[in-house]
Amino acid sequence: MENVSVLFAFTAGMLSFLSPCVFPLIPAYVANLTGSTLGDNRVEVSKSLLLARSLSFIMGFSFIFVMMGASASVLGQIFTHNRDIVQKISGLLIIIFGLQMAGILKLRFLMMEKRWEAKQTGEKNVWRSFILGMSFGAGWTPCVGLALSSILLLAGSANTVYSGMVMLFVYSLGLGIPFLAISLIITYSLRVVRKINRSLGLLSLINGWILIGMGLLLFTGQLQKISAWLAGFTFFTY
Repeated sequence: MENVSVLFAFTAGMLSFLSPCVFPLIPAYVANLTGSTLGDNRVEVSKSLLLARSLSFIMGFSFIFVMMGASASVLGQIFTHNRDIVQKISGLLIIIFGLQMAGILKLRFLMMEKRWEAKQTGEKNVWRSFILGMSFGAGWTPCVGLALSSILLLAGSANTVYSGMVMLFVYSLGLGIPFLAISLIITYSLRVVRKINRSLGLLSLINGWILIGMGLLLFTGQLQKISAWLAGFTFFTY
């Protein structure tokens, strides 16, 4: 099952980045991380400074996500003798999350927002960026939370703790790589951000249906069959 789950985790990470909870705020994140200013329709900041702070920020939320994956996997091992039941429950929950993200369901308790805010200090450095990344990882936003919860459910259904940790690391890559790319792009122009903003509703709908499909595969047990087929290709195996 892990082979398909890794591909799904990376996709979910990228679509989480393109969610209304994250993408429109990228210029604000960059400005907060670097202490930069907005001028001439772009963020004015040193590229080397931006790279260092952004990587530190990404490592911060990646650390939190991987620890979450380890915890979910350990919990999943406790129910190892009832793995079929765990997978069906997990699949059903992922379907519900997908319906919520696609706008078909509107369950209020899934839209609750909970955040851990890092204490603001005057000094801005890579360690502060790391702490801000951890704050982002520990934060609970409605749209990112649904995708992240789905990955954690998959991690809980994984065969080993290592598999769950890898799954969340790949999710972090899916979220971190486009974050780094867009952060660099907006130092040249903000036009890309404005153009993508117009498609965020459609991207949220796509993300929702991807979650629904993944949940159905997990619930019906087809995920293992697809993964077994993909296992014949070393590219998909870890």
